[in-house]
Amino acid sequence: MSRVVDPTRTHLRWHHDAVTHARQHLTQVVAHRGASEEAPEHTLAAYEKAIEDGADALECDVRLTADGHLVCVHDRRVNRTSNGRGAVSALELSDLAALDFGSWKNRDEAPDWEQQRPPSWEQQSVLTLERLLELVADAGRPVRLAIETKHPTRWAGQVEERLLLLLKRFGLDAPPSPAESPVRIMSFSARSLQRVRAASPTLPTVYLMQFVSPRLRDGRLPPGVRIAGPSLRIVRNHPAYIERLKRAGNQVHVWTVNDSQDVDLCVGLGVDAIITNRPRAVLHRLGR
Repeated sequence: MSRVVDPTRTHLRWHHDAVTHARQHLTQVVAHRGASEEAPEHTLAAYEKAIEDGADALECDVRLTADGHLVCVHDRRVNRTSNGRGAVSALELSDLAALDFGSWKNRDEAPDWEQQRPPSWEQQSVLTLERLLELVADAGRPVRLAIETKHPTRWAGQVEERLLLLLKRFGLDAPPSPAESPVRIMSFSARSLQRVRAASPTLPTVYLMQFVSPRLRDGRLPPGVRIAGPSLRIVRNHPAYIERLKRAGNQVHVWTVNDSQDVDLCVGLGVDAIITNRPRAVLHRLGR
């Protein structure tokens, strides 16, 4: 059951000290699918742990269910991360809510904090984006959110349409400027980012990359996009490309960085955000 949201109240809580917080920390630490090394990815438990660990931001993937709800699931199908089967786009929210998205992670390797506090059903059930937005709004400190739209999908542009409608309910769809936005939208699909930019020009967008397109090797990004999201492999193999991106005036957010040597590499190249499964360990490496 969804709660009634007061957009004004939520908007103010989201924006409280957000800009000051960003300036204090040069390298933002982003929890990839939550604290996903310690807790099942994309579950409420994983995001609660990431906030507890001090992550500056949370990252999530969103997909649209058959009945129009945005849920935080990475894969096209639920087979890997739940006890069910089938494509997210062909299942309704009630179908997903009946599945266990937590037990697949080996209980023998569960950390001490989880053994002491066994997760509730809500903490390991399917997580809606609405519930994640509520969690961040109630975090008690500034926490940003990086939302990745997954494409291709049978719902095409409806994903961005539903996403922007939900952000509007929380007062997050039209920030005064990209720098002041607690939310950013990421995608490997330039078309997806174009839809977001057309509807909400001040929402920051991130162009994710598994490889460097020949037409963008000079450090340019798709029109209107000012944040690059290269893979760690690109950073390792082509550090000069990261320097070109920075010289072109772009921010750089790197995924997925889990080892201390890679953290050091990113910091040395002036990366703006590190997306990691291990937010607590990365924060420790950064001396925070």
